[in-house]
Amino acid sequence: MLLVFLSLAATFAHGYPINDPSSPSNWPLPHNITGDPSSWGALHVHDPSLIKHNGSYWSFTTHDLVGIGKAPTLDGYWEHAGSVLQGESIIPLPGRNDTWAPDVHKVNDTFYLYYSVSTFGSQTSAIGLATSKTLEAGSWTDHGSVLQTGANVSVIPFNITNGIDPNLFVDPKSGQPYLIYGSFFADIWQVPLTRNLSAVSDPAQAVQLSEDPNGTRPEEGSFMSFHNNWYYLWFSHGICCGYNASDLPAPGTEYSIRLGRSRNVSGPFLDRNGTELVEGGGDVVFGSHSYVYGPGGEGVLQDDGRDILYYHYFNRNISVSDDDALLGWNYIEYIEGWPVLKY
Repeated sequence: MLLVFLSLAATFAHGYPINDPSSPSNWPLPHNITGDPSSWGALHVHDPSLIKHNGSYWSFTTHDLVGIGKAPTLDGYWEHAGSVLQGESIIPLPGRNDTWAPDVHKVNDTFYLYYSVSTFGSQTSAIGLATSKTLEAGSWTDHGSVLQTGANVSVIPFNITNGIDPNLFVDPKSGQPYLIYGSFFADIWQVPLTRNLSAVSDPAQAVQLSEDPNGTRPEEGSFMSFHNNWYYLWFSHGICCGYNASDLPAPGTEYSIRLGRSRNVSGPFLDRNGTELVEGGGDVVFGSHSYVYGPGGEGVLQDDGRDILYYHYFNRNISVSDDDALLGWNYIEYIEGWPVLKY
């Protein structure tokens, strides 16, 4: 009996077979990034959003009124390039002077950047929109709120959800734009947007995409991508920040990047075991290992025909302090329709 147990233990780790390409033993290390360490938006990012434009890479980050970074390659050298907002957000809510979790996309000839206004642990939140023709600091127009959430909001689902961590997704099949958002409370939701991308078109069409029914429902930072007729919902799970090197969260409760997929833009999204994300499912595709700690705040960038997963993480050999979060990235390969990270 002991031999059988040892054999099974050797065959499986963290719920995956050892020879499974998605097993933690096969997770790659992030690419080594170089950049200016003095400001948000260069070497240091949190909840990054990346885009490539005119041969350069641009990053946008939590803090610094949406700090901007710019580099000739993904590996750097990343330089600070100012901020999106030239003052606090025009959304009159607490947190307007420290915006979070930007998400940037180019639609036609305009760049759309969604950002979050909130305070830690609060459901009184909003998602704002800024637009630009160039990405450059000083070129952005703040249009204010796209949606607001809170206990005093009367419209479902905005009275039960938390309006942060936005992600714009334009369905390549229908052209319909959606905003995917959420953090803790009721976790991750999808709402349809108007064609000008500035407002929710019909809250009654809101769909919950993912939920951890346990405890504080620690899911957030969602991002939707599309490949070979599959819709992929990426999200961050666990404790994001406030780490203390001498008193880290229990292993497995820190940030990790999880995933489900669907043939439909509004789900249901399932993991590899067939568990729906709204029932607590989700494959851990990248988590703490080696010196990497608490990766999350992820997104997918299409670059020269390849998909790239980018994210923030902490280097345990350096610091797990919030101010020391680093930009990381890896290539995505698809094995039997499931994303697998490679160096």
